[in-house]
Amino acid sequence: MANLVSPGVQVKEIDLTNVVPSVSSTIGAMAGAFTWGPANEVCTVTSETQLVEKFGKPDANTFESVLSAAQFLSYGNNLKVVRAVGTSARNATASGTGILTQNKTVFDGQSPAAGDWAQARYPGVTGNAVGVSVLTAGQTGTAWQLSNVEGVPGTSAGAAAVGGSNDEIHLWVYDADGTITGTEGTVLEYWTYLSQASNVKGADGSTLYYKDVINAGSEWVFIGNAPAALSESGNSAVGETFVTVASFFIVLSGGIDDNALTVGETTAGYALMADAETMEANLFFQANSGLSAADTRTLSNFITAQAAARKDAVGFVSPERAATVNATSSAAATAVAAWRTALTSTSYGFADSGSLYVYDRYSDVYRYISAAGSMAGLTANADLVADAWFSPAGFTRGNVRNVTKLAWNPNQAERDALYKTGVNPVVTFPGQGTVLFGDKTLQSKPSAFDRINVRRLFIVLEKAVSTASKASLFEFNDEFTRAQFRNMVEPFLRDVQGRRGITDFKVVCDGTNNTGAIIDTNKFVADIYIKPARSINFITLNFIATRTGVEFSEIAGGN
Repeated sequence: MANLVSPGVQVKEIDLTNVVPSVSSTIGAMAGAFTWGPANEVCTVTSETQLVEKFGKPDANTFESVLSAAQFLSYGNNLKVVRAVGTSARNATASGTGILTQNKTVFDGQSPAAGDWAQARYPGVTGNAVGVSVLTAGQTGTAWQLSNVEGVPGTSAGAAAVGGSNDEIHLWVYDADGTITGTEGTVLEYWTYLSQASNVKGADGSTLYYKDVINAGSEWVFIGNAPAALSESGNSAVGETFVTVASFFIVLSGGIDDNALTVGETTAGYALMADAETMEANLFFQANSGLSAADTRTLSNFITAQAAARKDAVGFVSPERAATVNATSSAAATAVAAWRTALTSTSYGFADSGSLYVYDRYSDVYRYISAAGSMAGLTANADLVADAWFSPAGFTRGNVRNVTKLAWNPNQAERDALYKTGVNPVVTFPGQGTVLFGDKTLQSKPSAFDRINVRRLFIVLEKAVSTASKASLFEFNDEFTRAQFRNMVEPFLRDVQGRRGITDFKVVCDGTNNTGAIIDTNKFVADIYIKPARSINFITLNFIATRTGVEFSEIAGGN
């Protein structure tokens, strides 16, 4: 702004209202085996109902993934899920020659021939229950078909306007044998008055081409090349009279499951969520799905290493199922200790003591699953009822839900041994329920960061302040900018202090750490000193009996 030349008043605005934003800390993340849903793609689910609708009910190969995710969702309401599939998995198709189409991105990149004319949207045997029914212009449909719509297709206004005719089509997707819904013939979804013409649009300008509409919106099928009976599908409507045929039905086939995942297939799913900048996720947890001891340890280390690399997450891991299920107490203690010994030391990891016995209401059976999903859920719940820097353990916030029993209920001596190594016991106390009874991270070196509440305190502080600090990029490194930074960060830290996260702090951002040499390298330095609040792990109660005539001041230091 130019300076005044003659007397006057010049108004300038300087915005000093920047604040440290709230950041997410309750988003769960897991990869595993499921019977349905997009594969090798990150999806968000917010409830168990949505989880099952999107990824299917549990079976013998998928129960641990489904039930572990459900356990997390009983505490939190934001979960990133990746469905991993083996290379032998196949999508059911109209021709019965199954192909592997993992998700829409893969489908869009396949050659037209690969898509058949119709295929199940996702891999797995569930696709073998999907039926597709088509009705073309002027044809008489069945009572079953027309019960869902208000008449038969004909010629769209868009086709008629350019001399075309008979382009309209109805299409139904249904449960051919009752596998999906429990009732044979149930309509899963349908579309009416779409067009076989590739260039016909509706009144609102959106496409009516049936292939594009269905591929964009169906939950059950993709449409590839037109079936032979509809040889003119995909042509322009200009001057085109489209072929009409009697209604026809096709049941897809050739779908194959491959849900006995290798550790590599599972880690590939987690790797899709590795980038902290593009993928918000805070609580990664492990569903072992019957992996061997060696593969379980590989997966545990992968998850915690990914959390450490992101620096904004914690990886929750459990020992292999066989370590504690149907094992004697001494054998369980030995196996869990061996698992822990194989884990990498990191403050971004959290280990529990084994498997939970939970009810699978979808199959009406009880099953053992990893405790990791529940541990991540407890941590999310601690955020929701308190803050990220509160421990998720103990009788206030550590009560484990939906558990019938533990595979192994460690006694005091066993808990002592576990805790020394950084394994957090999950314990059932008679009359008090099942409780997470530890809050150690996997960091072997004693420090404040060997506790999950401190690790998560720093995750929140670092993420929030670093996000807010982006406002200082490309500004001048002068006292004004440094004061602006301090005035933004200090109120935030005072708020955290008031919410019991820290006991004291100091922010140094001035000429002492922003010297001329630092400024000349285009750098900006702030030193933020934090005294974290510590959780109570050990309580000593001294009950002292005294003689009747003794004054308490004589033995209690005057207190």
